[in-house]
Amino acid sequence: MTCPAGHTVRYTPVKRAARFHDRCAGCPLRGRCTASPRGRTVVLTEHDALQRIHRAHATDPGFQALYRRHRPIVERSIAWLTRGNRRVPYRGVANNDAWLHLRAAAINLRRLLTLGLTGSDGRWALA
Repeated sequence: MTCPAGHTVRYTPVKRAARFHDRCAGCPLRGRCTASPRGRTVVLTEHDALQRIHRAHATDPGFQALYRRHRPIVERSIAWLTRGNRRVPYRGVANNDAWLHLRAAAINLRRLLTLGLTGSDGRWALA
């Protein structure tokens, strides 16, 4: 691994870490790099390779267009769910679980009505 100052150290696969300890002592970029008195340590998780693949996929213009189209709807629904309801109104898990399910169902119904949900002859359809 290489730090911002250009120092390169080996990655130890057993501990999944790269340690820049002694190289950080006189480094001019230390303040931007780490606040640790022992120097910078980079630890990679077991899912690091998968995370890199997903980040590369997220730069695809097709993915970004799809994400922009659906993200506002999801964020708005979460905002509707939490607006004025940061704390649960009842005591006990069962009552609050029922309240949350009812609130989520009401928000979903409101969203479906906005999308054009209509009913006729006992059937529901989106227009």
